Amino acid sequence: MPITPAAEPPAVVQTVTVTAARLPPPTGDAAFSIITLTPADLEGQPRLDEAIKQVPGASLFRRTSSAAANPTTQGLSLRSIAPSGAGRALVTLDGVPQNDPFGGWVIWSSLPTEAIEGVSVVRGAGAGPYGAGALTGVVALDELSRPEAVEAQASLAELGGRRAAAAATHVIGKAELFASGSVEHNDGWVPVREGRGAADDRLSLDDWSLATRLQAPLGRAVMAVRVGAYREHRHAGIVGAQSTAQGSDASVTIAAQPDADHTGWRLQGWVRQSNLANSSAAVGPGRAFTTPANDQYATPAIGWGLNAALRGASRAFTWETGADVRGAAGEDQENFRNLGAGFTRNRIAGGRTLVAGAYGEATLKTGAWLLTGGARLDGWATAGGHRIETDRATGAVTFQDHPADRSGTVFSGRVGARRDLTDGLYVRAAAYSGFRAPTLNELYRPFRVGNDITEANADLKPERLYGVEGGFGGTEGRLTWEAVGFYNQLKDAVTNVTIGAGPGTFPDFPGAGFVPAGGALRQRQNAGAIDAYGVEAQAAYALSHAVRVRASGGYTHARVDGGAQAPQLTGLRPAQTPRFTGTVGVDVTPLQRLQLHGDLRYESARFDDDQNTRRLAPATRVDVRADLEIGHGAGVFAAVDNVFDARIQTARTGNDIVSYDMPRVFSIGLTFRR
Repeated sequence: MPITPAAEPPAVVQTVTVTAARLPPPTGDAAFSIITLTPADLEGQPRLDEAIKQVPGASLFRRTSSAAANPTTQGLSLRSIAPSGAGRALVTLDGVPQNDPFGGWVIWSSLPTEAIEGVSVVRGAGAGPYGAGALTGVVALDELSRPEAVEAQASLAELGGRRAAAAATHVIGKAELFASGSVEHNDGWVPVREGRGAADDRLSLDDWSLATRLQAPLGRAVMAVRVGAYREHRHAGIVGAQSTAQGSDASVTIAAQPDADHTGWRLQGWVRQSNLANSSAAVGPGRAFTTPANDQYATPAIGWGLNAALRGASRAFTWETGADVRGAAGEDQENFRNLGAGFTRNRIAGGRTLVAGAYGEATLKTGAWLLTGGARLDGWATAGGHRIETDRATGAVTFQDHPADRSGTVFSGRVGARRDLTDGLYVRAAAYSGFRAPTLNELYRPFRVGNDITEANADLKPERLYGVEGGFGGTEGRLTWEAVGFYNQLKDAVTNVTIGAGPGTFPDFPGAGFVPAGGALRQRQNAGAIDAYGVEAQAAYALSHAVRVRASGGYTHARVDGGAQAPQLTGLRPAQTPRFTGTVGVDVTPLQRLQLHGDLRYESARFDDDQNTRRLAPATRVDVRADLEIGHGAGVFAAVDNVFDARIQTARTGNDIVSYDMPRVFSIGLTFRR
C-alpha cells in the first residue's frame, strides 16, 4: 500500500468547487510530518486500523487488530512512544471525534474502509486546530463525497469469515445523499496454543454499522447532516469472557471555503452515545475451567461537542482562528466479587469531563520558504466523580468514594518551517506540544483481565507531550521518499503501574479485593516521563509502468523515567512499545485487468507489561492479494493473510501462557467500484 507525504500547498490561492462540508487542509501542514492515504491505498483493506498501521509508528495498544481485539484495547497511538488502551491519538471523521466518550478507544468496525475516501495521519502533537486528545498525533478521516460514487465488497474467508460492505453517494437536485453499511461475522480462532485447556475459547466477531448523510448548498456554504449507528459482539478467547459495544452519533456541519474575496468558516455540532458490556473470567489451575470475575453489564456514556473556525487567505498569507468544547458523561455498571456461588457485589462508577479551548494559527509562503505557527489555550475539568460498591444481597454499601472536582488550564502550540531546495527536494523542521486529559474509564473504573486487576485513579493529571523533529524528502522521477528524525518527551504518562503480585490482598487498595495466584495488582498512575527519539522513513519507486515497490520503517528508542511515583520503572521500555517496525510491499500489474499485491510487516520484540518481564517475540507477517477486473466496475479477488502461518505473539500472562494472532486465512470476494 503506497503512503505519501502530504503535498506542498499551492503558492496561489485557487477557487475550487468543493462538495463536502469541510475546510481544506491547513496550508501549514506541509511543514509537519503528515502522511496521506488515498482511496487506492485503502482498496483491499477491510479494516481501517490495518490500513493505518502501514504508517510507521501507528498501532493499536496490542498487536492484534480490531478483527480480534477487545474494544477497550482499540485506542490508536502514533510514533511507538507508549501505546495505551485509551489511545494517545485523536481520530476524527470530517472533524467529528470518533474516540469513545467513556474510554477513548475507537470502534473500528463502525468505520468501514469503503466509506472513507482519504486519511491524513499527523505524526507528533496535533495542537492547533485539533485540540485535546491529539497527544501523539491525529488521524483525520474524510468520508466518501465523490458524486455518484459506489464502493462495495463482499467476501468469504476461512474461520467462518463473512463480510459485506457498501457505500454510495447520489445527487438529488442540488443535494447529495450518502449512505453506507457493513455486516461481518467471523468464528475466529483460539489464541492460546501451548497449555491450552477447557478454559480457552475462540476470538469470534459479529458486527454491523450504518450511516447516512445529506448535504446541500446553503448560500456559498455547504451544510451536512449525518447520523450513524453500530454494534459489535465479541468472544474474548476465554470461556465466559465476551463484550458488546454499541452506539450512535449525529452531527451537523456548515462550512464555506476561503478564497481571495471571502473568509472561510465552519460551524459544527455533534453528539455521540455509546454503551459497552464487557465480562471477564478468572482462569483456574491448568486452564481447566474459568470462574466469572466481572460482569460489566452496561457502560452508558454520552459525548458532545461544538467547534467553530474562521479561515482567511491571500496570495502568501493564511490564518485560522477558532474555538471548541467537548464534554463527556458516563458510568460503569458491573457485578463483581465471585466467591464461587455467583457475584456478591455491585459497582457504579463514573463522572463527567469537559475540555474547552481557543486557538490561532498563521502561515506565510514566501519564495521557497513556508513558515507556520500557532497556539491554543485549553481549560479542563472533571466533576461528579463517584464509585459506589454495594452488597447485592443486602444492598449495604461496602465501599464508596466521591473524588473532589478538579480543573486546570493547558497551553500548547506548534511551529514549523519548510524550504524547497529544488523542484523535487525539500527540508523541514517543527516543534510542538500537546495534551490529553484522562478518560472517564481511566479516572473511575477498575477492571480485571484474567487474573490481573487494575485499579482506577481519580487523581490522574492530563498527559503532556513536547517534541521536535526534522526531515527531508522529495520526488525525483519515479521515486517519492521522506525521512524524519524526532525527539518526544511524554510527561505525566498514564501507565498501569504494578503494585504487587498475587495471591493476596493489598491494604492500601481496599477496593481491589483478593488478587489470585498468577495475577498482579496494578493502578493507573502518572508515572514520571517517557523520553523517546527515533527515525521514520517511507519511499515508493515505480520500477516500470507495471511494477511498483514501497517500503516504510521506524525506529523508536523509548525509556521511562518513573520519578518518585514509580522509581521501579526507571530505565525500562514502556509496555507494548517495539523498537523497530517496518513494511515492504510490491504492486504488480502483469495484465491490464489483473493486479497483484504483496505486503511484509515486521515488528521487533515488545513487552506485555510495565516491568519488562513478559516479552513478546519479534513478529513477521506476509499477506498477498490478487484482483481481477471483470468489467463495468466489477471485480473478483483472492487473498491470503499470514501466508506462512507465522506464530505472532500478542499477549503473555504472569504464568507464561502465550496468546497468538490470526493463523493463515484464505479469502475470496467480489468488488464493485464506480
